[in-house]
Amino acid sequence: MSDQLTDAVVKAMKSYFGLDKRRIKHALSVLKYACEIRNSEKGDAVVVDCAAVLHDIGIHEAERKHGSSAGNFQELEGPPIARRILAEIAESGIDDLSRERIDHILAIIANHHSAKEIDTLEFRIVWDADWLVNIPEEYDLNDKKKIEKLTAAVFKTETGRGIAGKIFVNAHSKKRRGVMSMFCFQCQEACKNTGCTVAGMCGKKEDTAQLQDLLIYAVKGLAVVAADANLADDKEIGRLICESLFVTITNSNYDNAAISGKIKEVLAKRDAVKTANAMSANLADCATWSGDDASFADKAKSVGVLATENEDVRSLRELLTCGLKGIAAYADHARVLGKEDASIYVNMVEALVSTTKDLSVDEMVGLVLKAGETAVTTMAALDSANTETYGKPEITEVNIGVGKNPGILISGHDLKDMAMLLEQTRGTGVDVYTHSEMLPCHYYPAFKKYDNLVGNYGNAWWKQKDEFASFNGPILMTTNCITPVQDSYKDRFFTTGNSGWPGARHIDAGENGEKDFSEIIELAKKCQPPTEIETGQIVGGFAHDQVLALADKIVEAVVAGDIKRFVVMAGCDGRHKNRDYFTKVAEQLPKDAVILTAGCAKYRYNKLDLGDIGGIPRVLDAGQCNDCYSLAVIALKLKEVFELDDINELPLSFDIAWYEQKAVAVLLALLHLGIKGIRLGPTLPAFVSPNVLKVLVENFDIKPTGDVAEDVAAIMEGK
Repeated sequence: MSDQLTDAVVKAMKSYFGLDKRRIKHALSVLKYACEIRNSEKGDAVVVDCAAVLHDIGIHEAERKHGSSAGNFQELEGPPIARRILAEIAESGIDDLSRERIDHILAIIANHHSAKEIDTLEFRIVWDADWLVNIPEEYDLNDKKKIEKLTAAVFKTETGRGIAGKIFVNAHSKKRRGVMSMFCFQCQEACKNTGCTVAGMCGKKEDTAQLQDLLIYAVKGLAVVAADANLADDKEIGRLICESLFVTITNSNYDNAAISGKIKEVLAKRDAVKTANAMSANLADCATWSGDDASFADKAKSVGVLATENEDVRSLRELLTCGLKGIAAYADHARVLGKEDASIYVNMVEALVSTTKDLSVDEMVGLVLKAGETAVTTMAALDSANTETYGKPEITEVNIGVGKNPGILISGHDLKDMAMLLEQTRGTGVDVYTHSEMLPCHYYPAFKKYDNLVGNYGNAWWKQKDEFASFNGPILMTTNCITPVQDSYKDRFFTTGNSGWPGARHIDAGENGEKDFSEIIELAKKCQPPTEIETGQIVGGFAHDQVLALADKIVEAVVAGDIKRFVVMAGCDGRHKNRDYFTKVAEQLPKDAVILTAGCAKYRYNKLDLGDIGGIPRVLDAGQCNDCYSLAVIALKLKEVFELDDINELPLSFDIAWYEQKAVAVLLALLHLGIKGIRLGPTLPAFVSPNVLKVLVENFDIKPTGDVAEDVAAIMEGK
């Protein structure tokens, strides 16, 4: 790279950042390391150096437009700014900047936090250079063990890893005050698709992350003693395990006091089991340690994700743990409605205990797949609980406009909370609106009798910052997903169940499981009606019974060639800019393709006018994320109807959007059912190591989502 080009790019970067000396210093530091690495790795100097200088160029625009410097917003806003800068430099007569190089630079900037769509040598060089600068800014270099683990986990070039070893692993620098120490990579938004290390992209703080790690560790200890005492099927223990894991799901509970309280509850139960069964002290540390609020933070630092040093062992344990969190959530919802299966608790205990042992890779993979079987059992139990309590979902048109009365907005997943709220608001002049994953409540017959269930307000969970503000009335979060609560609605924000937000009013259940929502109702009466943000209707209610009732019609359409392909596009929505992939896929699928969906992923396309095929809508919404079970039932029934030996012989493809751990449980369930060729996006999970991914690819042909047109073509060809 010519000095002239270097000077021009650096000058433009400095001009853009202006007085922001910190960002300028960071960019120049990344450039320094990038030059060192690319000289050794033989990368393209123009691409590497320009990308290194401009990688964070979108940060000001991200803060201005989105109120956040989060990596996904930087990736969204950075490339257009960088394109203008590079175009101006190219027009000045510097001929090093070809169109191909500019596109490469922009691709690096668009992925420098998530690493989702590019893995060129130049990208890896800039990635490593950025980490070399970030580590001393964000970590305590005196914590040598953690730095060694981090260095082994994040660097993508041998040169970058070698530099890190020299300057960090052997460093003995003074501990930087105010440094935050956490590592969380359980959700799709994990920073740089590696892990959140200062604060969660979800808004989770360091101390909250540490307490959640400690709660998981305590749960493992409870599982160890339960197994040792032959109490794996004990329902009280099983319920506590499920509740505790549910608390740690992404966007579920941010309340440190509530999490600490759950840790104490788990420790008390663990110790009671040990005492009652006269257990020896010869148990794993998770089953023997004791502590209180004052010592929780220190203990948490030694038991987090990176405590498992081997990357592949860590990957399999965390894949299993994430799946168990999703299973726990579904089991808890079923239990609330009176449906419990002790075998679920037994399998969860076995899985948790396994994470405390040194097992072979084959044994760990076997337990991961067994968790998939448990996920199927659990989702079946929840499906039964929901339909036995509230009836079988019916095809329903749902209003997305607003009425004239004040309202309460209910979000999350808990149907029993919905039932109680509707009954208590009946005749009060207060309307009820569903939000995000509560939309499918409208499909259940038991809820149709309530005239004050007016409609669905808004979209998927991640838009709540704006939609909760415009709703004007109280919001009740029954489970995840919570985003950081804003001043514009914090006085109207309530939580219940396993959800929590510091300072928010929490509605607990009484001894009989009933909840008193009168405080929310009285507040609603004092609020203005919701501000209308859209009008119209959306259609849903295509759970397995409704779809199977159309089986003859569907078979006729397939045989006649009117339906060429079914595409399961279920799962989670999220903030990631590349999630518009799923909208584009829905738009570009041929008109002889039918989309089967469940979960909040539907919001990417459920308001599009995609038409129908002989009266069969091209988007069939089964319900909440757990209703992916319905999609599996439909697939298995179609396999039977078409007299096929293998489910993979069906004209059926899976294009799954994931975000949090319930989607992981769904994925494991699909793998257990033998489904192959699943596309997963918008990024692959950060907790899946390259070697573990290789196993999944070889055995199940899992693949990342890619180019829309190429994926659509492959899907229609059954590839």
